[in-house]
Amino acid sequence: MKSETVSIPQPEHAARTLNGYLVKPARVPAPAVLILHEAFGLNDNMRDIANRFANAGYVALAADLFSDGNKMLCMVRAFYGLLVTPLTNGTARKVRAAFDFLRAVEGVDARRVGAIGFCMGGSYALQLACLDGTVRAISIVSAQNPRPLDAVKRACPIVGSYADPDFVTASGKKLDMVLDEYNIPHDIKIYAGAKHSMFNDGSAAYDANIANDAWQRTLHFFETHMAA
Repeated sequence: MKSETVSIPQPEHAARTLNGYLVKPARVPAPAVLILHEAFGLNDNMRDIANRFANAGYVALAADLFSDGNKMLCMVRAFYGLLVTPLTNGTARKVRAAFDFLRAVEGVDARRVGAIGFCMGGSYALQLACLDGTVRAISIVSAQNPRPLDAVKRACPIVGSYADPDFVTASGKKLDMVLDEYNIPHDIKIYAGAKHSMFNDGSAAYDANIANDAWQRTLHFFETHMAA
């Protein structure tokens, strides 16, 4: 396994780049996963998840969506984009730039690239799934649905994990129904009694059993839908 810090160019802002943590498995070419962080940014938890994907045989890129400017301002813009200008906002374009960068990394099988996102990052992973036809599969751990919701009729296969009760529980249940309606392959699971940061082992809400189940479901789903 080999890791490095990379700079991700942004086509709309030639003078700006995003930081990223890139890690490759021992054997390449390999499928790849873009990792989209929650509101805490690119931290040790996200790097650890990238390492876990590399150990599972994926090239993994954890992109720092807040690294091209003031962190607080970037965060405000990201949440504003989810609420006011979904699918067309600047953060969504950053995510697509990071995804395109990952597909071009040496050792990546560009036909087999997916994404995983957590809370805010999960919401942007859903937007990516609806906007870019080259995404093979995504995993979300808590997310707000894109608007309009019928955008998911263009989505790739989706595996999702949600806590209950949580402010996005209803979104997960609604997403499950709409994906059924549009015949999009999916595996949405609502974990009763779990808390919002159930997957983050640095949080008091972390639940090892639930996190392991969500992880295994994600790996199985990716293996199924990102097969050569």
